[in-house]
Amino acid sequence: MSSFLATAEPTTPQTPGSPANAAIVTNDGWFPDIDMNALRASMRLDGTATHERLRDATIDAIASINAELGTWQAGQLAAGFVDLAAVPAPNIGGESVQLARYRRAVFNCAHADLTERYRDFDSTKSGGQKAEDLETTICDARRNVRWALSDMRGLPRATIELI
Repeated sequence: MSSFLATAEPTTPQTPGSPANAAIVTNDGWFPDIDMNALRASMRLDGTATHERLRDATIDAIASINAELGTWQAGQLAAGFVDLAAVPAPNIGGESVQLARYRRAVFNCAHADLTERYRDFDSTKSGGQKAEDLETTICDARRNVRWALSDMRGLPRATIELI
């Protein structure tokens, strides 16, 4: 037996009067804005994550990451750095690695949040197994957030497991 499953295309809906950059979530001015299309592509999110849910998860991820980096950001501001791109760091691929690390933290935080919300779609036995399988994805995303934040602040990474 074969089946076919179609999901919506991951496009940004345009309604009359909506700005062309509706996929951009404006940040606080010091940290960079986040492009939800880049987030969707990077995290391989398909159309099951609607624009509205992705936007909510992105806003929450930005708020969480910004709050966690608040003290570090204050130190950078006191040192005279006007935004994250101005913080001294190697440039790779034409941009500061700090920008890439910040995006990595936000993207993975949003991905973990969305995955947690969607893992309970199917209550069948196979759905339960899929939910268990997604636990690894969630843990990996949360780990990537921790590592990106540690790398930004110049702190060592630590993986601790209780036995």
